[in-house]
Amino acid sequence: MSNVTLTIGGREHIVSCDPGEEAHIEELGRTIDAKLSALPNLAGQSETRTLLFAALLLADEVHELRAGSRAAAQGAGADTADALDALAERLEALAERLET
Repeated sequence: MSNVTLTIGGREHIVSCDPGEEAHIEELGRTIDAKLSALPNLAGQSETRTLLFAALLLADEVHELRAGSRAAAQGAGADTADALDALAERLEALAERLET
């Protein structure tokens, strides 16, 4: 086993992984940290709540990507730019809800 130290939301987390997976785990950590960095007003939130916000944002992206894949497979032909705009709007709305 290997250990990787991830900095997420200004906090360090040590994660174990299989040898050779270190770079992938580090990139995943950077993705989570970037999600949190995009959210204002997280200062003072607990570590659990902060990571919950990141998980919700990432889960929303996965949901949208899956929905987009299903729509494309059914011949909906949604334009990629429109899908990204819609996702951005949903993420902004979610971020606003989380701020309150």
